[in-house]
Amino acid sequence: MKNSKNEKSTNSKVDQLRDHTTDNTGEMLTTNQGLKINNNQDSLRSGERGPSLLEDFILREKITHFDHERIPERIVHARGSGAHGVFKINKSLAKYTKANFLSEEGKETPVFVRFSTVAGSAGSTDLARDVRGFAIKFYTEEGNYDLVGNNIPVFFIQDAMKFPDLVHAVKPEPDNAIPQAASAHDTFWDFISLMPESMHMIMWAMSDRAIPRSYRMMEGFGVHTFKFINEEGKMHFVKFHFKPKLGVHSVAWDEATKISGKDSDFHRRDLWEAIENGAFPEWDFGVQIIPEEDEHKFDFDLLDPTKLIPEEEVPVELVGTLTLNRNPDNFFAETEQIAFHPGHLVPGIDFTNDPLLQGRLFSYTDTQLSRLGSPNFHEIPINRSINTVHNNQRDGHMRQQIVKGKVSYEPNTIGGGCPFQAMMKEGGFTSQEERVDGQKIRARSQSFVDHYSQAKLFYNSQSEPEKTHLQNALIFELSKVTIPAIRERVVGQLNFINKELASLVAKKVGVDVTKLQQPNGSIPADADPKTLQSTEKEPSTKSSEALSMKNTVKDTIKSRVIGFVMENGVNAKDVKTLKSKLEKEEAVVQIIAGSLAPVKADDGTIFEPKHSLTSTASVCFDALYLCSGKNSAENLLNEDNKPGTLLFVNEAYKHCKAIYFGKETDEIYNASNVKGKKHEDSAIITSESNNSDESFIKAVSNHRVWELEKDRNNPA
Repeated sequence: MKNSKNEKSTNSKVDQLRDHTTDNTGEMLTTNQGLKINNNQDSLRSGERGPSLLEDFILREKITHFDHERIPERIVHARGSGAHGVFKINKSLAKYTKANFLSEEGKETPVFVRFSTVAGSAGSTDLARDVRGFAIKFYTEEGNYDLVGNNIPVFFIQDAMKFPDLVHAVKPEPDNAIPQAASAHDTFWDFISLMPESMHMIMWAMSDRAIPRSYRMMEGFGVHTFKFINEEGKMHFVKFHFKPKLGVHSVAWDEATKISGKDSDFHRRDLWEAIENGAFPEWDFGVQIIPEEDEHKFDFDLLDPTKLIPEEEVPVELVGTLTLNRNPDNFFAETEQIAFHPGHLVPGIDFTNDPLLQGRLFSYTDTQLSRLGSPNFHEIPINRSINTVHNNQRDGHMRQQIVKGKVSYEPNTIGGGCPFQAMMKEGGFTSQEERVDGQKIRARSQSFVDHYSQAKLFYNSQSEPEKTHLQNALIFELSKVTIPAIRERVVGQLNFINKELASLVAKKVGVDVTKLQQPNGSIPADADPKTLQSTEKEPSTKSSEALSMKNTVKDTIKSRVIGFVMENGVNAKDVKTLKSKLEKEEAVVQIIAGSLAPVKADDGTIFEPKHSLTSTASVCFDALYLCSGKNSAENLLNEDNKPGTLLFVNEAYKHCKAIYFGKETDEIYNASNVKGKKHEDSAIITSESNNSDESFIKAVSNHRVWELEKDRNNPA
């Protein structure tokens, strides 16, 4: 007779194994093997500031599982665009590094660059508020070198242990897969509210840097501190910068939301068309060099990826040029299959013990194994080194290289000892020799504790319009958070950055401002009380001009897209004259009419519209020209065209763009929201203005007149 008690027990166990649902409420963290975890914040390392240890099975399990969560698109940076180009070193860095491609003045190196958003899927919009990836593969004669950076110089977290948590928090919430490509939701801000180290990055992410006008108009940063090593073995720390020659420019948030509806491929199309039109995107390459002996001279830790080095303390020396000059032949084969890895180095460049970088060194190869399906991903054409590969690695899925001979091991005599190890003088890679010792410890260095000083620095450095945009971004994001306690914690974090900012946001998101003065509730969970007290004594007034887009390049209209709005009867002479002047400055002119039917000018000239008033919107253009001609103006205001014409003008005006009203267009001017601002607004040009064509060109080069934003709150 069966033991019913044992049978019930056994069946319960089977049912438990078959039931894959679980509820983490009230439960402790464990590994996938059920081992309880008592520190989920820090990786295991040799000393507080030492390298991470390979034996850290908890870190490896966590990141390995994370790396294989999605197939086949990238877990992060899934939405991307890329192009081929060339990197030229204009000033030798041989004094600091033996890297060949940086040491020979005038040397050119082929590259492939991939830009991307971080949080969204491959099908999401280009205009999400998000960090942008800026990854470069240098095909050097010493092997491939990958610089895998972002358009923001710092990051959310200090240790790779927290990367899966960060991405899980910002991705669509797992119960309903909402929202896509957006951080404005509960789980992201819940995580951020409990991570004081993220606040510097939050200032950047909520700023206009997170909604760039174009990939061609955003900066690139290596994020981490790396090492340069010269021929003598002397080491310097280095930070990498790419500064766009067109300047750093953004769109307004209202524009971004509308562009997403009109053209969700806006950035991808912009990059592709610029290259096709010969307006090759260019960046100045710069470095911040820090002697090894100056490692500890700063009031922050060079190994902390949530910190930047202010350019006032260490200027960026511009030494090279990055140019993108060829679009991919096949998006999937090149842009999608390219595999980056910060561990792809060349002699003369080395890692630091930055704990976020150390984790990335493990993660990237592991990700490619899942995403590209084989350890032979390096044999995909876009990933191949320009050097022939010689080693004893064999076989595996999709192996392409055919290696002759019977030897696949080393050392050997059958193959004459080949392939043999390269001596250092023959270009062999060697890591910097440095002393590493310390207690085995899972903890963070006290030099990483200050989480607010640089967040203050960034906020203080913004112009008033930029501060307004940042404030509005925080208000928008937190208004989407449904849990009051999370909003309260975030505002509490903001209070340690700027009390006025915190109060303004608090009032708009329903947080009791008086609670900000209380010692408990608003203080971050893992913050050091001494640090919090010191940050509250006196508000920091330090600022850095390099952190504000107000000081960026504003002397070119190259590749700017100007919309010429016209209808039948347009003044052909004025159109041709202005079009010629703009194209001489390398701007792009696109004609917009009531429909795509040819437009007949006053002299019989036929203009072919690229867009209709209903197929596009002013948000897709950098500036507008309401073309001269009384008949054209009247036709633009007829029953069919008037709503679209005025929407174009009013939205462009609201977004502080340059608008040029040609001759005999007063009827449009007077019907629009621009009325009453004649001769008072530097972005509004009329035919009555002095040197009106030249004034328009100057206004376009200024990008926007953000300072007048408050005067432009007319409904669009």
